[in-house]
This record gives sequence, structure tokens and C-alpha cells, in this order.
Amino acid sequence: MSFAPEAPIAAETRRRAVQAAQGKAPFDLLLTGGTLVDVATGELRAADVGLVGGLIASVHPPGTRADAAEFHDLAGRFLAPGFVDNHLHFESSFMAPVDYASTVVPHGVTTTVWDPHELANVLGVPGVRWAVEAARGLPLRVLVAAPSCVPSAPGLEVAGAEIGPEEMREMLRWPEVAGVAEVMDMAGVLAGSARMEGIVGAGMASGKNVNGHGRDLAGAALQAYAASGVTSDHEITSGEDLLAKLRAGLTVELRGSHDTVLPGAVAAILSLPVFPAGLVACTDDIFPDELVAKGGLRDTLARLVARGLNPVLAIRMATLNAALRLKRDDIGLIAPGRRAEIAVLSDLPGMVVERVYVAGRLVAEGGRMLEALPRDLSGAPRDTVKLQPQAPEAFRLRVKGFDNGNARLPVVGGARVVHWAEAEVTVRDGIAALPPGHALIAILHRHGRRDPAPMLCLADGWGEPEGAVATTISHDNHNLLVLGRDPADMAAAANALIACGGGMAVAAGGRVTGVMPLPIAGLLAETPPAETAASFARLRAAADAVMQWRPPFRVFRGVTGISLACNPGPHPTDLGITDGGTGEVRDPALPLGTEPVPA
Repeated sequence: MSFAPEAPIAAETRRRAVQAAQGKAPFDLLLTGGTLVDVATGELRAADVGLVGGLIASVHPPGTRADAAEFHDLAGRFLAPGFVDNHLHFESSFMAPVDYASTVVPHGVTTTVWDPHELANVLGVPGVRWAVEAARGLPLRVLVAAPSCVPSAPGLEVAGAEIGPEEMREMLRWPEVAGVAEVMDMAGVLAGSARMEGIVGAGMASGKNVNGHGRDLAGAALQAYAASGVTSDHEITSGEDLLAKLRAGLTVELRGSHDTVLPGAVAAILSLPVFPAGLVACTDDIFPDELVAKGGLRDTLARLVARGLNPVLAIRMATLNAALRLKRDDIGLIAPGRRAEIAVLSDLPGMVVERVYVAGRLVAEGGRMLEALPRDLSGAPRDTVKLQPQAPEAFRLRVKGFDNGNARLPVVGGARVVHWAEAEVTVRDGIAALPPGHALIAILHRHGRRDPAPMLCLADGWGEPEGAVATTISHDNHNLLVLGRDPADMAAAANALIACGGGMAVAAGGRVTGVMPLPIAGLLAETPPAETAASFARLRAAADAVMQWRPPFRVFRGVTGISLACNPGPHPTDLGITDGGTGEVRDPALPLGTEPVPA
């Protein structure tokens, strides 16, 4: 099964559609008996849909046409346009494009806007090129957004590559690239850095979208961010934040990955006099077990409905509004002249997708692809963890300038919502004893561009781990991150990933208790989706045995986001404890109140 969802509709196909719409020629396929989800008018109405090739030729009253080469009876079902996931990272599901497509297409997703930001932070422009090539020939339209922040916070972290205005202009010339990916360097935008002005300016000059990441921006800062040329945001933290972003003229990409935000977001939407055209849906980040079990965007829409949003409006977010955002008039509606991409639902409020049509063909039914997609990952990038095995001694916090006594050290306080803190430690022979209630975070630069010695810091947002968790998925520099207390556990988890080329690992009692290899760029699995999901579920169970989770922030997902240096507040990176709000970098081993030790 090979597709070209972006191929132009042939003139002969459109000619036949015009004839078929008038009854002068038969349809190739007639979908009968269903209820149309009309996202243009908000109606639910009975209608039959005639298809010619990959084009919708006619939407007409039921039973008024009976001339077609093939008929599909959809009585009792709802016909919706194929869903558009307006912002996501395939890497968060550990899946290459072919595996992501085979997972989400059966649940109604026919278009995605993929920001391969993680691949780019490991591999640079070649990583984005691989993403484009790997997405060809799928029954899923993969629009690639060109990563804008590699690294996400210049001066606060060292990633595997750097992307500037010239690289951005190159990627924007590729037809598969739909715009500039989320602009995460908020500080650079607000300060008017030449790099960010050049990147955003390249996006505006291309006529393509410039997507945003406006975490915690409000007031004058939000106005300035929008004035820069950025036109969207998915970093929504509350209903009021959603309204503020809409009022600033941004398209809000309401994401399903932050479930605690959704009740307030829906309440804010329902408070408005009209439904906003600038409101779309996305998943952003989904782990593989959740994706396989729940289907991705359809689950986001179902949760929005469960929280009070009208199902037709929820679908409109993921169809017509998304098409408007993408400046596309060939998708987003079941209407004549649009591409024949249709999700057939058996349960409208629950967003249960029974069948999916792509390019006028039935491609999925009952949650499965009708034909397996060819998998060839032989050309995928590997061998990106450029580290030697680590000894346990590397994971002891050595305090600078102290042999014995007490010292106060900076601390990363909290998990997803972080704050600066400090703690007094006892130092013996230059090594700090971890205070009660604290953990140690180690960041090892894995890209071969600087000293790979672990950067160690104290954290008080994770309790006292009874083992260690390590990951080469650590947003957004994707260096090797290890969280734990015991040096032997931390070394065991780190070395497991160094040996397998990246991934996630758990250790306890000095031995590895769970490992999930992600050898493609240290981010993606080579296994099929079901196997990837099962492997990650086992890893979660191993992590549950050593971590003291406390939702909504102290969760497994939070481990991969500890080092998100572009966001305000303290975040550990390979350069120290950094603050994306102030640009500050602190040496976590230097006691507070002392001067930095000269190099």
C-alpha cells in the first residue's frame, strides 16, 4: 500500500467528479445511510457521499443516487472529515513515521503537523531531512514543521546541532515543510536576538506558518511575542491563559497531553459568545502505550466532549479550523471538491472511529489497517550516544572549594512547575551527602560536542528514589539524564543506555531492572507499535517500583521534561542549573555565597 496524499488531483479525476456530481457519470464509491457531521454549519444531517478517485464529488440527500461502481452502507454511523493533529512530536511516542501512521490512521487521523524537533536537536538539518523522507508513501499526510530552536535555549544547553536563519531558509524551501516549528526561545524573541529575528523572519517571508511556544507569557510579554510574527501557541496552562492567547490573536492548539488543563479550557471556551475559529486540537506528546491504547487525537476529542464541549465543535477543532490554520481548502470538510479523507464514527460523543477512508479508499476498519504498511528502517540514523561507560564515582556530587563541613547548594525545586531552592549539605572528603527528601539529577552531554562528564545537581521535587531512571529523551537537548540517589544505581541505568544506543532504563540495587532501547537517534524504537507499547509498559512498571510519583507533575512524563531549559525557572542541563526566564546559569556544585572558581 503506497500513498501520495499531497499529490495534485489529476485533471481527469476532477473532470469525472464534475460529471458524476451531475448524474452524467457514476461514482466510483457511494457511501450511503450515514449522518454527516457538517463542521461548516454545525449540523448533523442525513446525507450520502459520492467519491470519484481521491475526491469527494457530491454530498446529496440520501437515496437520491444509486449509480456507483461500489456501495458502502453506513447506516447508523457518523461521517466526519479526517482528523488533523495540528502539533505533535512522533518522537514522544518513540515511533518512526510508518509506525505512527499505522497506529493513528485507524483512529481517524489523516493529517499531522510533525515538529521533528527532537531529531533536529540530535542530528540537525539531516535529522529533519530523514523525517521528510521517512514519511513518504504513507496513508497519513505528514506536514513537517522546520525546527526553530536547536538548541531550544542557546547558552543554557548544548544539543547535538545548531540551526540558524540560513538553515531555516533552506528547510522552508522544501515543499514538505509547512512552516516554522514552535518558537521555544522566548527569551531570544523578546530580547530581539538576531538569530530569532532571522528565523521568525524567514518564516514570515516564506508565507508559511510560524508556530509558537508561549509558556507562561502574559501581559506585555505575550503582546511582544505575538508582535514578533509568531502566530500560535500550545503551551496552555489554564482557561484564562487560553483566552489571553486567543485575545492576542494567536491560534490556540489545545493539546491532550495536559489533561488537568482541559476542564478549565472547556469552561473558558463555553464562556465565549461564538466558537473561535482560531482554536484547533493537537496531542503534542503521547507515550506509546497510551497512543496504542487510546488512539491519539480521537482520545483528546473524546475527553473534550466528556468535559462539556459539543461533539461537532470538538470535531471542528480537528478539521475545518485546522484546515484554516494550515491555509488549506482541500481538507477539513466533507464537501464537493475536497479530498476524500473520511472518518466513520460509531459513537459520536465517544469519538469511536469504525472506518477510515483515505484517497477515496477504505484503509482501516475496527481499529486496524486493512493492509500492513511496509517497514524499512535500514537507513535510520543510529549510533548517536557518544559516551564511554561511567563508573559509580562519576555520580557523586563533589562540592567545589570544600573538603569537609557544611555548605549550601542550589536546588531545582519542584517537577514540571519548578522554583529555585537551596539545601544545606554535609561535605566529607569533598563529597556531599544527599539531604533527606532530595534526589540527584545528572546530565551527561551525549553528542560529542563538549565535555561529557556528568553535571550533577540536587532536586527536591522527586522524593527519595529507591533506584534510578535514565533517559536519552530529555527535552530538548536530549542529553543523557539520570535521576536517582545511589551512585551504583545511576551508573547502571546510564551504562545500559550507553550500551544500547539510547532509550530509557531503570536500575535498583546496582542492577538494571528495566530497559527500553531506542537506537534510532536515541529517540525512536525499531520495533512495531504493539511491541513498543508493551516494552514501554514494562519500563513504566519498573520505574513505578523505584519512584515516588505524585501527579499531576511528579509523573513519568515529568522526568523527560526536567531539563526543558527554555522555560522559566531552574532546569538542569549539561552546563549547570539554568533559567530560561532570566538566562541565568548556576554551577550546582558551587556553594551559594561563594565566587565561581576560575577555570
